[in-house]
Amino acid sequence: MTVLITAGPTYEPIDPVRFIGNHSSGKMGYALAEEAKLRGHKVILISGPTHLNAPKGVTLVKVQSAAQMFAAVEQHFDQAELLIFAAAVADYTPKVVSDTKIKKKSDEFTIELVKTVDIAKTIGQQKKPNQLMVGFALETDNELENAQKKLASKNMDFIVLNSTRNKGTAFGFDDNQITIVSKSGTTEFGKKPKTEVAKDILDFAAQLR
Repeated sequence: MTVLITAGPTYEPIDPVRFIGNHSSGKMGYALAEEAKLRGHKVILISGPTHLNAPKGVTLVKVQSAAQMFAAVEQHFDQAELLIFAAAVADYTPKVVSDTKIKKKSDEFTIELVKTVDIAKTIGQQKKPNQLMVGFALETDNELENAQKKLASKNMDFIVLNSTRNKGTAFGFDDNQITIVSKSGTTEFGKKPKTEVAKDILDFAAQLR
């Protein structure tokens, strides 16, 4: 089976030296890639900027921006049977990117932002009968309700819900605590290393397949 995984943050350029980004380390996506490879799958890892080394034997596609990540997913979409959208893709990107470094001229500086493409939603609308798709949701409030909305709107088979309320988990940490939200209900897991969380996610996907 071919598994496509997105991981890490995206960097949305403002000028040649500045960008809009987030705190995603990519650890969850890379753990998923490593576990999928250990299970004998062909793995395509589409990664935003991270300091991590790709697992041996994994096809690594490096990208920077949301637009580049979307293009890479589109390129490899047809061959994947399991798609896991673990990347923390920026929701907005600067409308205009300066070709030169923007100089400090005043006390205030305004950047006009436009929406980036919703990769999971756009690809989810193209889902084929032989494909299983997994989305991620990092929420600060109304966690379950928001995850259920994403499950439907993005046409995912299940959503991996992370909460910022769980201390020592999510962005930058080695541990995670997830709830899997599917059409059949919710399954809660305890706090554990992301390497173990990857096993839970892939086990759940295997059951659905």
